[in-house]
Amino acid sequence: MENIALVVGATGITGSNLAEELIAQGWTTYGLSRNPNTPIDGLRPIKADLMNEQNLAEALKEISPTHIYFTTWMRCDTEEENIRVNSLLVRNLLNVLSHKKSVQHVALVTGLKHYLGPFEAYAKERVLPETPVREEHPRLPLPNFYYAQEDEVYKASERDGFTWSIHRPHTVVGYAIGNLMNIGTTLAVYASICKETGRKFIWPGSEAQWNGVSDVTDAKILAKQLVWASSTESAKNQSFNIVNGDVFRWKWLWKKLAVWFGVEAEVFNGTIRPLEKELENDHETWTAIAEKYNLKESNLNRLSSAWHTDLDLGRPLEVMCDMSNSRKLGFTAYTTTEDSFINVFERLRAENMIP
Repeated sequence: MENIALVVGATGITGSNLAEELIAQGWTTYGLSRNPNTPIDGLRPIKADLMNEQNLAEALKEISPTHIYFTTWMRCDTEEENIRVNSLLVRNLLNVLSHKKSVQHVALVTGLKHYLGPFEAYAKERVLPETPVREEHPRLPLPNFYYAQEDEVYKASERDGFTWSIHRPHTVVGYAIGNLMNIGTTLAVYASICKETGRKFIWPGSEAQWNGVSDVTDAKILAKQLVWASSTESAKNQSFNIVNGDVFRWKWLWKKLAVWFGVEAEVFNGTIRPLEKELENDHETWTAIAEKYNLKESNLNRLSSAWHTDLDLGRPLEVMCDMSNSRKLGFTAYTTTEDSFINVFERLRAENMIP
């Protein structure tokens, strides 16, 4: 039977890399988004609004996917609103496809907020999980839209009979433009501004992140796990952490990134210096850089997601993931974190997004 994939959020950092992986493996691949603009050879774009069930039904009327990969979310002002909106996105899609009886597997991408809780939990209330985090850790007694999304998948699975997998990456590193959570591109833009203006490459985060052990998730490694879990019988109906496979300390990696860009790294000085504040007056600077080097994107907000990078690098604890669950079942993909970042930087430069 032909594998027909529907990647929900195909323009994002996870969805676009997943679409490339599925197409490379010979899958018929559709990419659903509100504004399809991802130039991926072989991807069949679908324009649809997940908030509008009628619009979704019309957009998907000729499509009967066998595998759903849900890789998107909407950011709201409160966690209660996050729960309402993001559970609706999942529910609407699975309701629309229910009558087709074609769906065999649904893969949902969430993240480490499953263990850490909303930012307020660990930043303000000091609710800190035991690390390394493991899939067996119980849910926190806190509002969390990831839990609501999972529950929508579980309910639809019982109703429609498909299998599922939940994937929990750490910070995702990969190539994507206009993505709301893109640490690789954000740091590349920041380093490029430092290079052009002669500023130091200042560490923006916490002491715990600077000195502690950490890991991240290459978008291509995440894509490989998504396809593996959806096509491996023993991996179905399970949750999986997913990271590169190595561990590092930011105080080592920060200097490596600075060397690549030819800038001077400034180490942790005892205080958090948020990147969002560091870049808040650099919009005109970036516009001038883009004009000078004839770059494709002159809008800093289309490239930088400093707020999200600050959330990752400002955590008051070291965070790393246990990968035993998928390793025991045969998932062996691996890369180094330094390579993850350098590969993004090289592609950004090759695509004329940074000088």
